[in-house]
Amino acid sequence: MCLALLLPVPALAQADPDEIVVTGRGLDAPPGEAAYAVVTIDRERLAGTASGRLEDALRDAAGLAQFRRSDSRSAHPTSQGITLRGLGGNASSRALLLLDGVPQADPFGGWVAFSAYLPDRLAAARITRGGGSGYAGPGALAGTIELSSASPADLGPLQLRASYGSRDSIDAVALASAQAGGGFVTLASQVGRGDGFTPVIARQRGPIDRPAAYRQGSLALRSVFDVGAGTELQANVSGFTDRRDRGVDFTPVRSDGADASLRLVHRGDWGWSALGYVQMRQFASGFSGGIDAGRTVVGPSLDQFNVPATGIGARVEVQPPVGGGVTLRLGADARHVSGRTRERYFFTGLVPGNLREAGGTNLTAGGFADASYEAGALTLSLSGRVDRWTIRDGFLRQQSIASGALLAGSEAYGDRSGWEATGRGGLALRATEAVSLRAAAYRGWRLPTLNELYRPFRVGNDTTNANAALAPERLTGVEAGIDLTPTTAVTVRTTLFWNRLEDAIGNVTLSSTPSAATRQRRNLDAVEARGVEVDARYAAGAFSLAASYAYTDARVEDDAGTFSLDSLHPAQTARHQASATAAWRRGDAGVSLTARYTGPQYEDDQNSRELAEALTVDATAALPLGRSLAVEARAENLADARVEAGISGPGVIERATPRTLWLGLRYRIR
Repeated sequence: MCLALLLPVPALAQADPDEIVVTGRGLDAPPGEAAYAVVTIDRERLAGTASGRLEDALRDAAGLAQFRRSDSRSAHPTSQGITLRGLGGNASSRALLLLDGVPQADPFGGWVAFSAYLPDRLAAARITRGGGSGYAGPGALAGTIELSSASPADLGPLQLRASYGSRDSIDAVALASAQAGGGFVTLASQVGRGDGFTPVIARQRGPIDRPAAYRQGSLALRSVFDVGAGTELQANVSGFTDRRDRGVDFTPVRSDGADASLRLVHRGDWGWSALGYVQMRQFASGFSGGIDAGRTVVGPSLDQFNVPATGIGARVEVQPPVGGGVTLRLGADARHVSGRTRERYFFTGLVPGNLREAGGTNLTAGGFADASYEAGALTLSLSGRVDRWTIRDGFLRQQSIASGALLAGSEAYGDRSGWEATGRGGLALRATEAVSLRAAAYRGWRLPTLNELYRPFRVGNDTTNANAALAPERLTGVEAGIDLTPTTAVTVRTTLFWNRLEDAIGNVTLSSTPSAATRQRRNLDAVEARGVEVDARYAAGAFSLAASYAYTDARVEDDAGTFSLDSLHPAQTARHQASATAAWRRGDAGVSLTARYTGPQYEDDQNSRELAEALTVDATAALPLGRSLAVEARAENLADARVEAGISGPGVIERATPRTLWLGLRYRIR
């Protein structure tokens, strides 16, 4: 049915086809967004990184981070949660990621399948730091990242790109668009593969270590059509496949997904939008264990062979013509997620002894109101939402494979539910033509994922257990900022912030030895983060310079000393992050140089294993060979700096992002 909607159809109630303008966007952001810390990454930058990866482009907003420093070619997918403002310590996303209004986090685990996103098919990424977004939906503890799809004006009729890189890597992209029937259709696809690099650093490798190969592909089909009376229908279907390896035997990773959504958007005095979507995910992963000190022996420890998950959601919103400088948006949304994991474990040699199955369903449903008021140089924002949440059908079943007998720990968990009232407010004042002031306060919340509630996991010899009793996380924050535009070429935005995340879910160490550790997900008293963010941009003619810096002092509060974590830093949280890009572009010719810095951060909650700081430099260059053809060169991590992504129990260091060189061609029909 959804595929049929993507085919060109006659426009309805058209008075004059030449007057029809379809945009493919949702309702415009309200004026009150000026009160918050917002960073926009344009299409040229999204598609212009050396890696060609969305997660890398988003790092232009300093302070935005995944749980680990690896990208979607080498990271374990379950570590690719996304957050801001030092609120890490857990691999589930604490920032709300949306694509054309649809939440993108995995329905089961809350991580993000970054390999599914081709940056070339996007128009922009809009990053709002700070939580409590009313109309965007719940889950925006650390902020909201809104991705919007590109139109034919961005894509052109046809683009083809193919590159060959280090370690026998291939990256190929195809983009096409067409105007049709009072609207347009776009198609985007990509394939990528590579032999990969060996994750363990050279001096610690043993006979069991080898390069970690990857094979990935995605396809996205989108149509936007006028259906009359100022209303447009937007239909999206996409899918991806991802195969990765973790560099030792028994660690294959398989991810597949398909999404579909329909959105009606009406523009006019009474603006409104109605959205419905479905997400389907299938995941499987193997985990190794029993690795000796010399890394000569490895065996299977867990075979997570089947993790299906589904997310279904809807949202309606209306923007009535209030007038008097007021912009009002009212609406409601709901999201239902379900999933389960099936795993073989307790191996004797290569033979599993036990079978585990665990899962459940989560539901959130809420209503919201968002109001903006503009009076001369002053803009006010106030929004709030009330949500009902339900955790139900949770279970853990463990049994012997040989006898079928249930094992200790098997349990059906009781259903739980509750209400959450959250919101945000802020003001922006245009003090002079060159100076704007802003301040905001907010409160947000996040429901534990099915993965956090029910799924244990293992990395090397380290085990982390689930916790079906986890409570929702709740965040309170305030911020103040100043925006300077001394000339049309220069913009500087500075924000001071304070965030307190109560009942923060962390992977808490229960016991450890020099070679292994056992952890469990627990609600901590709080994580408190304070800091400053600075974003600057200079653009003059063909030259541009953009820089971003974030300092975050994040600390765990453990008032009773239950976990001996008081005043420690959350895991995987760096104090300093910075990014700077200098670029020159004229037509299809251009060069860019990007430097990124991440300060030291701790691998674990006990702050006993420190990941070293990392400074990397990337470069890109493009030279046209004619009107339609250009040669492109890209270099990731030019100096081959060591980027440490993780440290396992016995002190084995995993690296990320080694030097990777690319050479390719781009063909474009204009």
